[in-house]
Amino acid sequence: MRSDTRQLCVSVMEGRHWILLVLLLPLLVLRLEAQQKVLDLTTLANYANQPIPAYITKNNTPGNNAITNAGATLGRVLFYDKRLSRNSTISCASCHQQSHAFGDAATASTGVNGTTGRHSMRLINARFATEVRFFWDERATSLENQTTQPVRDHVEMGFSGTNGDPAFADLVTRLSAIAEYRVLFALMFGDAAITEARIQSALGQFVRSIQSFDSRYDAGRAVAGADNVGFTNFTAQENAGKQLFLAPPNQGGGGCAGCHRPPEFDIDPNSRNNGLTTKIGGGTDLTNTRSPSLRDMASATGVLHGGLMHDGSFTSLALVVTHYNSIPGDNVNLDPRLRRPGGNVQTLNLNPQQRSDLSAFLLTLTGSAVYTDPKWSDPFNASGQLDLIILSPSVISMQSNGDGTATLRCKVAPGLSYQLESADSLSGTWNFVTNLTADAGGLLQHIANLGPGSTFYRFTYTPPAP
Repeated sequence: MRSDTRQLCVSVMEGRHWILLVLLLPLLVLRLEAQQKVLDLTTLANYANQPIPAYITKNNTPGNNAITNAGATLGRVLFYDKRLSRNSTISCASCHQQSHAFGDAATASTGVNGTTGRHSMRLINARFATEVRFFWDERATSLENQTTQPVRDHVEMGFSGTNGDPAFADLVTRLSAIAEYRVLFALMFGDAAITEARIQSALGQFVRSIQSFDSRYDAGRAVAGADNVGFTNFTAQENAGKQLFLAPPNQGGGGCAGCHRPPEFDIDPNSRNNGLTTKIGGGTDLTNTRSPSLRDMASATGVLHGGLMHDGSFTSLALVVTHYNSIPGDNVNLDPRLRRPGGNVQTLNLNPQQRSDLSAFLLTLTGSAVYTDPKWSDPFNASGQLDLIILSPSVISMQSNGDGTATLRCKVAPGLSYQLESADSLSGTWNFVTNLTADAGGLLQHIANLGPGSTFYRFTYTPPAP
């Protein structure tokens, strides 16, 4: 089905009579439980063409999975759906929460069979980076590959196919039985078939759509035109911290930009271990070579979105800066940029004021809209159900039969029973006309009488209660 979401009207004039078919509702999933939320597929949220500052140039989107409004919408539903876990208790959003920059305030996230071995990485601006590998240890070769690994994990979401878990194929069967998913997959892909590759594609689009470029840093950068000049909206301390961030150690700076490269503040793909080797629950972990963007590490009030680093052990920016000011120990995988001539580990000798300046600058990287924008929010109600889906069709038409009637045709999900409703105006009361079942090709068809005045039609579908 096409992803064009413009509202379109087709009118047929029969003598002096007009009948107006509105491409609003070939499918309506309506539940009025708890607080209503609306997932309106006729006016999809803008994921594909969000404004991006001109100075942001890194983009790891693969050529075969560009963000589309339909794809990211499906990805959003999958991201928040707890039915993607074995016992329907955990979703991607359980560990990657919008209120915490799509990270987790907990040190270890809770899964269906225990807790994670590493702290959940924030997903802010995952697209705007050179790095195409994901997870702290970079074991996922792409974001798409990453998206279903937690689903396949025994501890996290439980479709591992081992230790008594169902296999991923069982999840595909589960989702294929849900009418809403047949509709949403058809919206993105043109047919209702559900596969792991398609799930990965949709989730990848949604995660890449999550962006944050309305920080105080961005406001200053837009005016200054470069990073290495003073920002007029910064305090003296913040500007001093910015210079320390940019300057290499041999020039009295912290060298932070060597690995965390502005203006995206993404991690250099060549980065190695950062000197922190502890492991949640005890032991040693030397394989951590990646980090999320430094953007949105804290809220607008300066409160961290959970602990920092792969083990969540740093509970303040001051601890992070102190760590890099004097690397506590060596390891075989230590990033060479954290060594000094002679092979010794890094000691920057930043004084307390300089370390405080660096922390102040890092707080300027926090935005605001990403925490509240509905397009990244949970589309499910308190009962875990989609309240409303309105679908724009791929084919919908009305043809006059020349005898005072017209044939309405609409392409929807095959095999489902729909209701045809009519109203005298879009703001009027919708009245039941008849029940129709889509044929194997997904075609709904009905012959309507052309009466006086205007009539609006819509096809609706109400799924059975779970």
